[in-house]
Amino acid sequence: MMTDADVSSPRERPRLVAKVMAALPYGLAAGLFPLGLYALYRLLAPVNLADVMAQIRATPWTTMALALLATLGGYLSLAGYDWSALRYIGKPLPIPVVLTGGLMAYAFGNTIGLSAVSGGAVRWRVYSGLGLDGYDVAAVSTFAAVSFGVAATVVGLGALAIHPGALAAVLPFSVPTIRLASVGVILVIVLPLIWASVSGRRLKVGRLSLHAPSLPILGGQIPFSLGDIGFSALTLYLLLPVSDFGFFTFLAVFAAATMAGIVSHVPGGIGVFETVVIAAMPAGTPVDKVAAALLLYRLVYYLVPFVLALVVLALYEGWRATGARVPTTAFGRAMTTMDPALQAVAPLAPIVLAVMVFGSGLWMSLSALIPPTTDAAEVAEALFPLAFVEGSALLSSALGAGLIVLAMGIVRRSRGAFWLAVGAMAASVVVVLVHGLDWERAGFLALAVAILLPFRREFHRRSTLTHAALGPGWIVLVATTIAAFGFVLFFAHKGTPYAHELWWQFAVDERAPRALRASLVASLIVGLAALWLLLRAPRHRFELPDAAALDRSASIARASDRPDAGFALTGDKALIFSDDGRAFVMCGVSGRSWIAFGGPVGPADAAGDAAQAFVDAARRAGGRPVFYEVGVEDVPLMLELGLTLHKLGEEAVVDLTRFSLDGAERKKLRAAHNRAGRDGLTMEIARPPHAPALIEELRAISDDWLHAKGAREKGFSVGRFDPVWLGRWPLALVRHQGRIVAFANILTTDSRAMATIDLMCHVEDAPSGTMDFLFTDLMLRLKAEGYRAFSLGMAPLSGLAPERSRRLWDRFGALIYSHGGNFYNFEGLRAFKDKFHPDWRPRYLAAPSALPPLLTLADAARLIGGKGKTGSAAERAET
Repeated sequence: MMTDADVSSPRERPRLVAKVMAALPYGLAAGLFPLGLYALYRLLAPVNLADVMAQIRATPWTTMALALLATLGGYLSLAGYDWSALRYIGKPLPIPVVLTGGLMAYAFGNTIGLSAVSGGAVRWRVYSGLGLDGYDVAAVSTFAAVSFGVAATVVGLGALAIHPGALAAVLPFSVPTIRLASVGVILVIVLPLIWASVSGRRLKVGRLSLHAPSLPILGGQIPFSLGDIGFSALTLYLLLPVSDFGFFTFLAVFAAATMAGIVSHVPGGIGVFETVVIAAMPAGTPVDKVAAALLLYRLVYYLVPFVLALVVLALYEGWRATGARVPTTAFGRAMTTMDPALQAVAPLAPIVLAVMVFGSGLWMSLSALIPPTTDAAEVAEALFPLAFVEGSALLSSALGAGLIVLAMGIVRRSRGAFWLAVGAMAASVVVVLVHGLDWERAGFLALAVAILLPFRREFHRRSTLTHAALGPGWIVLVATTIAAFGFVLFFAHKGTPYAHELWWQFAVDERAPRALRASLVASLIVGLAALWLLLRAPRHRFELPDAAALDRSASIARASDRPDAGFALTGDKALIFSDDGRAFVMCGVSGRSWIAFGGPVGPADAAGDAAQAFVDAARRAGGRPVFYEVGVEDVPLMLELGLTLHKLGEEAVVDLTRFSLDGAERKKLRAAHNRAGRDGLTMEIARPPHAPALIEELRAISDDWLHAKGAREKGFSVGRFDPVWLGRWPLALVRHQGRIVAFANILTTDSRAMATIDLMCHVEDAPSGTMDFLFTDLMLRLKAEGYRAFSLGMAPLSGLAPERSRRLWDRFGALIYSHGGNFYNFEGLRAFKDKFHPDWRPRYLAAPSALPPLLTLADAARLIGGKGKTGSAAERAET
């Protein structure tokens, strides 16, 4: 007998595969990070932490200066990737904009460890405002990623071919074999690339098709690629103590360590990169000096650019707040030059500030575990009473753990989390001075507070942390943080054997017990806070709105510029409001998909809050948050929420300020409109309230329309024939010899920025050209009433450009658009709308996964068909 499980398993299998693929990067990071720490702990077994710190303090300032110069060269080379990429797509931009956008993208992306996400978000904000579309920004990001991957591989293999013994300690092959394999792989990569560049043909690798840049662009990119790998390797090489280790030999080690860190998906490759470098060092190399160099490298190449980018952003935010837009000083002129890029980057401040707060908290917690390494710290221990010393260690650990937890609120733009973080960091300045007279750490924490304060206007949401949903990324981050506490504790105090009595030893010179207690406090605070957030986060009750909620959403929708916001009033979608009630998201549930129709509605600050609330509610319920049919204006918010964009089609928007029937290009439209008038067609606009007799006459037309088309009422993304729904809007009525032959309800807003229609029906014997007449005459009337634009709706799957994006979804969608005429007249629908000469604007589906959204679209189809949690309201089949 076949059970229900047997029937459903084939349908559930793709969902299971999608879930596994989505969780794979998190699982890989969670698994490899502790393994990397363990390997690092074993390699650092003979190393004393005090020796490492002494080595760092003994580094000559000339070496540090050279390392900083090499870092500058590396980041300028990284910005050169964007310059080459913009030339590659044929859309070069001003060099100051490219430099600012590129440097910001890499300074933030390299440190966060999610360059594909954070760097792409920075590029989108910078370049989309300068005429580049989503495909262009994706092409720039892909060009940079591929260039880096090819460069790191070729340069590393080239160095390995010259010095094959560089990785002899970690590779189980002979020196001739390593050299031969390196040369062979280089030829396999370089020769097809040059052939594709010269011939202009595409290079196919499996399902991936690449269009190689021309030889001039390829030649111009080579110095940037060599500079990127070379300068970053040189930064670490300058800090290493090895004198008989040639640079080209080290270059092979560096490239291998870099690629290992990238493949691991661990943020920044922490632990994995260090393990490879230490393991590849020549025998006899002082491990403590290598460890000191690696720590300095992390500070110089990652932390310094990150902090400098934050300082520039904070200065810009302060300059912008003063309103001093006239460049009367050198500083003002510099800000004015960088204004287009910095203005675009500024909305990303909560993300990068959250990283700063998290890092500060991690630093505070770990510092409480590390024995003092300076004379000043020992003086402080002797100067202050034992209770102060013990209490400051525990307080430092607790404040650090608190900052780690508050970082989640910073990402969510929580006002409370912002001021708590400022207070905690200010208190940390006092604590570190009491704990060890650590003026350097106190100075850096004070700088962090100074960086935070100019952004206080960005933190306007009143949401609490208990409303947050711990996603997989945060859970992995919490787990790896606790693992890092254990690593530092055992490494710093490995000379002290464990005993139960350690927990109760209190003395100025007993530092291991103090660190043990501090690590327990930090781990408990972080772990219990994460558990509390998971258990206390309220689950959203999915229910249809009542009359009060509909009235509130109606006022918000009328105040917006989006007429489709009125679809919230159909009553078939749940409404999730922002905490202040000024914005909302309309949504339904189908399968595991929580699907919002359009972006959030309301003022920008409250809209982001509503979108975050929707995403949190979906994740708390174990679902996938999806935004269906979002426009370009919502793209930055979607990226901020960590969602991936999939193009659904293009919306036809007519600029009514320029719309008329005059001119040669409107000849056919003018002739059709005049012919309809001669045939006796007239149009009137009926304002609500509508007479019951009129509604019943229109119901008969609607029923005949559905019967003739073989369609039925559906749901979710448009209205339905319902007297209450139709009673909210004006109706466009087309009459022929006094009889109504067609009608449509008109969705408007108080701003008159745009209008659109919802239901559109006509009788079977309506004169030819009736619908053309309806649209043309309606737009002319709306123009006369002061409306500035009219939306003709979306043409599904149109405008997809697989030859530019190379995405599987775009290829699949373009194929359906071209050859799916038996199922839906895609090309005919676009041709009908194109006769009105609209502007075509992209519409996207925003989903958590970058995989083709087939399961999500299937859930949306069920939702539209009335099988989701939306009630029985309906959407008409479009014809």
